[in-house]
Amino acid sequence: MDYPTQVTPEAAPVRRSHDPVAVALANASLLSVGYLLLGRRKLAVFSLVVTAALVTLLVTVARSVWLEAGVVLWWAALIAHGWFLARRRAERVVVRRQRIIALAVAIPVLLAFGLLRFDAARIEHTVTEARHSGDCGQAETALRKVWFGHRVADAPMTVRGEKTVQACGRLRTAKAGLTAASAGDVNALKAGFDGLASILAQLPGHEKMAEVTLDGFLNGLPAKNACHTAAISDWLFWRHKNNTVLDRSAAVVGRIAPAALVGCGDELAAAEQWEQARARYQQFLDRYSGQELTGRAEEGVKKATLAIELANVRGLLRGPASAQPAYCDKPAQYSGAAPYGKGTNRALFYGSDEYTGKLPAEWRGTDAAEAVLVVCAGKTDYGTPVQTCPYHSEKRPELRGDVTFHKIAIPVKAYELRTGKLVVETTVEIGGASCPETFTYSHFGTIELGPPPKEYVTASDADIRAAFTSLITP
Repeated sequence: MDYPTQVTPEAAPVRRSHDPVAVALANASLLSVGYLLLGRRKLAVFSLVVTAALVTLLVTVARSVWLEAGVVLWWAALIAHGWFLARRRAERVVVRRQRIIALAVAIPVLLAFGLLRFDAARIEHTVTEARHSGDCGQAETALRKVWFGHRVADAPMTVRGEKTVQACGRLRTAKAGLTAASAGDVNALKAGFDGLASILAQLPGHEKMAEVTLDGFLNGLPAKNACHTAAISDWLFWRHKNNTVLDRSAAVVGRIAPAALVGCGDELAAAEQWEQARARYQQFLDRYSGQELTGRAEEGVKKATLAIELANVRGLLRGPASAQPAYCDKPAQYSGAAPYGKGTNRALFYGSDEYTGKLPAEWRGTDAAEAVLVVCAGKTDYGTPVQTCPYHSEKRPELRGDVTFHKIAIPVKAYELRTGKLVVETTVEIGGASCPETFTYSHFGTIELGPPPKEYVTASDADIRAAFTSLITP
C-alpha cells in the first residue's frame, strides 16, 4: 500500500526583538554594552578599545578641551550608532529586560561621571579663588584632592591645577631667594626676581600670587642690617623695568635707600672700612642731597676722607727714622693736620737722626695725626768754614797740617702734612765749637798721613736746636 509523502513545513526563523532606546542607553555607558545587546561582539570589542584609547590619551598625553570634545563626540556617535542599528532590525519593540540592563549599566557610569565633574568644578572654583587672593596654601590643599577620576571627568581642569602647583613651587623658590636677599645676598635677590618674572611670563593667571610674594618681601624692608638694605636698594635701583607688577619694587627704593646708605656708611666707619664708608656717604649725597640726613652724610664723607688720607700718609711714612721713607719722594696730604704757620710746628723727622734725634721733644711728633710737617733730612756735608787751626801728630810731631772746621750742612725738605706741598727746601747749617786743643781723627792702619784738612764743628744740643728753629718756628 502506498502511503503519501508528508511534507513537513520548514520552521520559521526566530526573529529577535531589539529596543533602540535600550541599545542607545547601554552605549551611553561608553562600555559598548548596547552592541552586546545587539549580538555585535566584534563591534563591541572594537568600540571599547577605541574608547579606552581616547580616555588614555585624555588623561595622560593630550589633556585638552579639543580632545575632551572629541570624546564627547565619540560618546554621542556610539549612542546614535546603537540607536540606528537597533532600528534596522525587523522588530522594534520595547524590551523591558534590555532597558533594565541598559539602565543598570549607564546610570552608575553617568552618575559617577557627573559627580566627578561636579567635584572637579568645585575644586577648580576653590583654586581660582586662591589664585585671585594669592593664597598658594589654599590652592595646594584643594589640588591634593585631585585623583585619577577627576582626570577622566575633567582633564583640562587637572592641567590648569598642575600649572598652579608649578607656580606655587616656583613661588616658594623665589620667596626663599628674597628671604636670603634680606641678608645682603644680591645674587639671591636676582634669582628671586627672575623666578617671579618666569611665573608672570610662562604661567598666566598667577599674577596675584606673584604680587603677594613680592609685597611680602617689599613690606619687610628695610632689613635689620643697613648695609644689607643698601645692597638691596642698589640692585632695585638699577633693575631693568619689564612692564610687570615687579616694576612696583622701584617705588620702595626712595623709602629705604637714604637711611640705608647713611646707616651703612656709619657701620663701615665703625669697622674702619673707610673707603667703603665714604662710597656709601657719597652715594647718598649724589642721589638724595638736601634730604634730612645730608649733614650727617657730609660729615661722614669728611671723616672717612681724613681717615683714608691719614692711613695713606702713615703707609708712606713707614720705615726707620734714620732713613727717608717713601713719603719724601711721593708726598701726600692729610687734610686733618694743622696748617704750617706761626708758632711751633711739630714735625716728623726722617734721616740724619744723629742730629735730628737731639731736637726737643716738643718739636717732634710721634704720628702723622699730631704733626704739621714731615722733614726729610739728607746726608750731612761740610758747610760754611768757621775757623782754621794748625795741628800735629802726637806720635809723629813732624806730621803737621792746618784743619779747617766747617758747620754741619744738612739738606732739608719740609712738607706740610695738610696739603702735602713742599713748604721749605733749604740747607740747615749747624754751628758749634771749633779748634779744640786736641781731636782724634782716623787713619789707615799704621799709616798716618797727618790731620785731615776738614773737620766738622762740635755741635751741642743748643746748636742743633738753633739751626732748626727757623724751620720749626718760622
